[in-house]
Amino acid sequence: MQQSRSEVVEQDGLFELAEGRDVLDSPRYNHDIAPTKVHQRTWNKWHITALWVGMSICVPTYTLGGVLTAYFGLSVGEALLAILLANLIVLIPLTLNAFPGTKYGIPFPVLLRSSFGILGSNVPCLIRAVVACGWFGIQTLFGGLAIHLFLGSVFDGWKALGGTGEVIGFMIFWCLNLWVVLRGAESIKWLETLSAPLLVAVGVGLLLWALPHMSMTELLAQPAKRPAGASVLGYFCAGLTAMVGFWATLSLNIPDFSRYARSQKDQILGQIFGLPLTMFLFAALGVVLTAASASLVGETVADPVSLIGKIHSPFWVALAMALIVIATLSTNTAANIVSPTNDFQNIAPRLIGRSRAVWLTGFIGLALMAHELLKKLGWIVSDLSLESVYSNWLLGYSSLLGPIAGIMVVDYFLVRRQQLDLAGLYRDDVYPAWNWPGFAAFALPVALTVVAIGNSHFSWFYDYGWFTGSLLGGGLYYLFAGVVARSPARVAKPLP
Repeated sequence: MQQSRSEVVEQDGLFELAEGRDVLDSPRYNHDIAPTKVHQRTWNKWHITALWVGMSICVPTYTLGGVLTAYFGLSVGEALLAILLANLIVLIPLTLNAFPGTKYGIPFPVLLRSSFGILGSNVPCLIRAVVACGWFGIQTLFGGLAIHLFLGSVFDGWKALGGTGEVIGFMIFWCLNLWVVLRGAESIKWLETLSAPLLVAVGVGLLLWALPHMSMTELLAQPAKRPAGASVLGYFCAGLTAMVGFWATLSLNIPDFSRYARSQKDQILGQIFGLPLTMFLFAALGVVLTAASASLVGETVADPVSLIGKIHSPFWVALAMALIVIATLSTNTAANIVSPTNDFQNIAPRLIGRSRAVWLTGFIGLALMAHELLKKLGWIVSDLSLESVYSNWLLGYSSLLGPIAGIMVVDYFLVRRQQLDLAGLYRDDVYPAWNWPGFAAFALPVALTVVAIGNSHFSWFYDYGWFTGSLLGGGLYYLFAGVVARSPARVAKPLP
């Protein structure tokens, strides 16, 4: 017979939940967002390293150098330095927010119940989920293009389909992504472990192909595209903020993966080994290949899929496209489907299980890319650039996600002191339904960001949105949570 009350069991610093009827019967619980058992935490540091290699080697990473030089006015050297520094900085919230996932086995939306409330957690969850669905659609466009070029290199008549072939490729890749995630976390671990060495090999091969056709000295000597005499500091900090924003999403939902780590050491070392250097090297490869593309194929091409598609050898195009499909699949499944799948379940765990959440993620991503798909079919004409859309996102959404990251870190390490009521996170009688300190600490930085957009004297607050938002959000949360803790009529339940 099932026990009536849940019990928490500790093993080597990791906690698991022996579910009782109080949790199993709760509307806030289902088996997919339940804490992982200790024996289910099988990812070592190399699995987590492979996860980050698989997520980092993707088309958007390749184009980051170009985004920084074209949209942020940085030179090539400044752009590469900004990318490396940003990924070292983002390691801080990544590793800190991963701690509760590893210790308690809980995913991102369940952790948010501590700082935003049992019901209130759905607000930051949905903000994160919509961003992920947008990126899912963008990555699926790149993966669909790779499938289209792969089929065009194998079947002579496929190229004649043009935009229709790209849309068909999009739908094939869309289905592949959902299939992998529907098979569960072990399937994702297997894909990342398989793809990591292949992707490194692809990067080395592309570099060897490009280096004889360009000069690194000339490339680094190219002047920045900003007004003459303008200070580099403002442009560099804006670019740095945008690059931090690239992984601002994962700095929130990293517990979705760290809940499978064997230990805190594994999750820390895996992220250090896998993220900064991979991002820097692949972004640098993008800069090198873009510079060499004129010599390689006769024109400047800014994305690797289109560049490789211009090679005249069908064999090498087919092989390269197959590897790019694997690369984009490994990025998309881990970075852009896992999180919204958990986030949507958090809304109504009894009604939305993992399968329904995966399909919901897929259809929202499809809807967000409908404009691009209709353009490819020739049904609409638009000047809207996909590159400008996601370069603006990098800065814009980091302003929203920064405060959430700061609040999560402060809540767990300073307010809760790394102690959570594990069973209480799945019930309605321990944590408040809506935790007002979390919402107040989130709303104020966001309001200031909105004001800063239209105010030239205050624009720095928006330009450095992730830094200003995370520091202000975390500081305000600590202040407001202290007020609640000292109040005679406490709005929140006692801290566990």
